[in-house]
Amino acid sequence: MRINVNEQFPHLPHAPIAEAVIEIRARAEVPWSEEAVSEWLKPKLPGYPQVASQNEFQQEVRFGLGHPPEAKQRDLGWKGLRFQSADGSHITQFNRDGFLFSRLPPYQNWQQLRDEGMRLWSIYAELARPTEAQRLGLRFINRFGLPVREMKFEDYLQPHPMPPRDLDLPFLGFFHHETLVVPASPYAINVARTIQVPQDPRSQGLAIILDIDVFTLQPFELRQDLFATRLAEMRWLKNKVFFGSVTPKALEGFR
Repeated sequence: MRINVNEQFPHLPHAPIAEAVIEIRARAEVPWSEEAVSEWLKPKLPGYPQVASQNEFQQEVRFGLGHPPEAKQRDLGWKGLRFQSADGSHITQFNRDGFLFSRLPPYQNWQQLRDEGMRLWSIYAELARPTEAQRLGLRFINRFGLPVREMKFEDYLQPHPMPPRDLDLPFLGFFHHETLVVPASPYAINVARTIQVPQDPRSQGLAIILDIDVFTLQPFELRQDLFATRLAEMRWLKNKVFFGSVTPKALEGFR
């Protein structure tokens, strides 16, 4: 297939984006201590006043014949810092094994997400000096609510969940997951569809979650121009999945 980053998609003023994420897994090639990293980063991120330290943990479960499973948690030590903007809409993580930038509602536009993500990545790259990226991911989690007592998923999703043939029963829940490989490219796509059940079904309807994660399959050199090209191509793939997964009725609600 041919990736066409110049293709235009419908503008959705009320796009159902619950979270948009740019993630780069790239190992820091310099000493990584909390004091030094914090001292270096905080002056460069004045728009992110909320800071939290993050530790890494490893969960182990042991099974023995005739004995209940035994769970143990091992602290692997400090891994990085989490910063959040004053209005709570931006979150970024600078970790020993990678970088993450997340945009929460209200989502603005692709240019704002890309530009801020690349700006923060440049800060991480200057600090951590990684030599290559093991994974680049672009993830959009979409959430759109259904009217109360509305269960016609075929009005919103395509393909939509269906019960077994000759067994027309209502859904209590569903979870569909597919992984697609893009031929002759470095990309693959995880697509998950599920529903979110409200706490009070009498006043709130179900919500459909459409989770699209486009990611690279092999390591690549960390060049700014290559990074920008990959993000543009991954965004095109994300849009093709989104607009190929929702119905015209759903799109009308987002306009």
